[in-house]
Amino acid sequence: MTPRVRGLLITALVAFVAGFAGIGLGKLVFERSHHPPTLHEVIHAELNLTPDQMRRIENLEADFHTRRQALELEMRAANVELAAAIREEHGYGPRVSAAVERFHHAMGALQTEMIQHVFAMREVLTPQQKEVFDNSVVSALTAEQQ
Repeated sequence: MTPRVRGLLITALVAFVAGFAGIGLGKLVFERSHHPPTLHEVIHAELNLTPDQMRRIENLEADFHTRRQALELEMRAANVELAAAIREEHGYGPRVSAAVERFHHAMGALQTEMIQHVFAMREVLTPQQKEVFDNSVVSALTAEQQ
């Protein structure tokens, strides 16, 4: 292979790799900007919380995290129960129905906990902060899922 051909191949390879790197970087930079901020990002980055508000919010988040984990464990247990029931019943029998109900109950309880958590955090905020917070909640609940 001549030095000129080798140089052309190396140049082509470098250009190819650079192109893929550019695509990856572009996705990282530009795709994130199209998504509205999460409620967590709004609370911690856009509301300019006082140290007392931050402490109170962090306590609420820690309490919610514990309850959320317990309910997520319950949903996983219900899924394990559902898998076993499907394996044994091979249809929508009483055990399958009971496992589905168990899962729905845990999922509903998690949604209720989440909504109560949102309102508890809202109570920590000033009227101006509540307006930004409320708009973020409404936006999150009405945004198209991707």
